[in-house]
Amino acid sequence: MFSKIILLALSILALVTLACGLTFNLPITDIKTGPTVSEDIHVPLLDSPDEVAEITMNFGAGELNLAPGAEDALLSGTATYNIRDFKPEITTDGNQVTIQTGDLEIKGIPNFGEDYRNTWDFELGDTPMELRINSGAYQGRFELGDLALRSLRVADGAADVRLSFSKPNKTQMDTLRYDTGASSVKLSGLANANFEKLSFKCGAGEYTLDFSGELQRDAMVTIDAGLSSVTIIIPEGVSARVLVDGGLANVDVGGDWDKMGNEYIQSGEGPRISINVKIGAGNVELRN
Repeated sequence: MFSKIILLALSILALVTLACGLTFNLPITDIKTGPTVSEDIHVPLLDSPDEVAEITMNFGAGELNLAPGAEDALLSGTATYNIRDFKPEITTDGNQVTIQTGDLEIKGIPNFGEDYRNTWDFELGDTPMELRINSGAYQGRFELGDLALRSLRVADGAADVRLSFSKPNKTQMDTLRYDTGASSVKLSGLANANFEKLSFKCGAGEYTLDFSGELQRDAMVTIDAGLSSVTIIIPEGVSARVLVDGGLANVDVGGDWDKMGNEYIQSGEGPRISINVKIGAGNVELRN
């Protein structure tokens, strides 16, 4: 999977190079692997239970898996790698915790080979926290339901990500922000995230935002997309308004939506989801 993501990133770089009429002579750097190491990771609870933990994960490349379930800890799990320089580094400063992949200096285009391994399998505790994930070319599988997230920020490059809230967030989330490059991303159970504002910014790729779950308050969503295919799923009976700003985009509607110009309305009771979509070109699908 990782090799496919790297290939996607390099293909996009090649297309940009051709479009701009530029020539890049980048060297190929062979990355040597060694013995596979599986390391236990444990981040203890904060000294003060009233503080909100600020957790930042800087993950370069590989596979990152997150789920609830850490007991008496902010985070626990294992890191498995076979490149020595990818040994995780953990720093703590008050309520701020940073977990990052060790430094690996790469000059040019990396050649990881088929036996490359860098996997984090982590469980998070239910302490109130602000979570930030910064990644490059990777595969991410995130189950974030039943946590207490005050905010969530994800920023990645060429990625294959499935992020879900299968159970309600235990606290109100101020902001959920996701910035990605050329990727395949699916966010599901978003109503359970209990956010006030969601910002989703993406480049070329395929993206799904599924607002299933229990919507507890009005929510504002902005989607800023390039040349993309964006699918928006809002269950029947949920009050929703979707405004699409995209002169070259096709809008495909499935379900009971009322159209007024470039605005789409779904009737419902309770809190409302308001979504503003700005897309350069591509396809927008509205589904129930």
